[in-house]
Amino acid sequence: MPGGRMTEPVRRILLIKPSSLGDIVHAMPTVAALRERFPQAEVTWLVKRQWAPLVQVIAGVDRVCAVDQGLVGWLGRVPELRAADFDLVIDLQGLLRSGAMARLTGCARRVGFANAREGSPLCYTQRVAVPAMPMHAVDRYLLVAEALGAARPATPRFAFTDRQEDRQAVDSLLLCAGINGSSPWVAMNVSARWETKRWPPQHFAEAADRLAERYGVPVVLMGGPAERQESLAVTGRMRTKAVDLTGQTPVGLLPGLLRRASLLLTNDSGPMHIAAAVETPVVALFGPTDPVRTGPYGRGHVVLSYPVECRPCLRRDCTRAVALECLTAVQPEQVVQAVMQQLRLVSQSGTA
Repeated sequence: MPGGRMTEPVRRILLIKPSSLGDIVHAMPTVAALRERFPQAEVTWLVKRQWAPLVQVIAGVDRVCAVDQGLVGWLGRVPELRAADFDLVIDLQGLLRSGAMARLTGCARRVGFANAREGSPLCYTQRVAVPAMPMHAVDRYLLVAEALGAARPATPRFAFTDRQEDRQAVDSLLLCAGINGSSPWVAMNVSARWETKRWPPQHFAEAADRLAERYGVPVVLMGGPAERQESLAVTGRMRTKAVDLTGQTPVGLLPGLLRRASLLLTNDSGPMHIAAAVETPVVALFGPTDPVRTGPYGRGHVVLSYPVECRPCLRRDCTRAVALECLTAVQPEQVVQAVMQQLRLVSQSGTA
């Protein structure tokens, strides 16, 4: 395969990217580039079952192979994958389990990163080198498509299928919540997988109150059922009444919901990446993580953090005397001003 060019037709491709929500969004431009490189190929995406509804609305994906938690769930998919007779398997996860799964498919062409973890490169027949310089995950994943002969896109493409039933479901959800589609509103995601990524709930509450009282901008909380407690910790501290849709927004509806929002105010989280993908402006709070590598992709977004010498530390605990100072020292007024500046820019571009 000189220069990454395949010498035989590629009819069936398996992409292994089981999690997490943000990482799945980061892989979307790679799928788009592969579809251009192999326009006749059928693309199957292996993903954890909880994220399968999102992958089902990613343009360019023909089939979704949903795996259940645990070794039994993964191994249970092996016969189906072997029978699919893939011509090309791409592992973007880069862990032992995903690398082993690539090998267990029986496919002769298995591609992954040379610096992948847990010995997974031993499972690949082609290893893609990654530069040492900091690189956003979107651009890093695109290295694989380039290694397979795809042209690097001038603007990486994030494309969700805009289904009528999803538009109707979002319309109904917002209508029942009393949100007027013609007026600006701010979506707010107050949760994150790591506790060290979470801006304090009292800060979120204060920012939401100031947006509502001073500017008349309604705030809509969103998230999955497991994030109810984080949302309640915010709404319970608010003076104004927020719309709380936490637990009512299935993951497959997030692109449609966030496309309708004027802006997303959020921690470093999966919904942040979906908002950026649908070109909704983001104001994001970053603590221990690195926005250069995993920030909202593209232009028109604002990342706020407090400068301390140890960030980004990428830690799930904090040993500073002032715990999580990189997040907690970002003040609600600073966030409100960033939100309003972004909304003004959106308004100006809409009337230009």
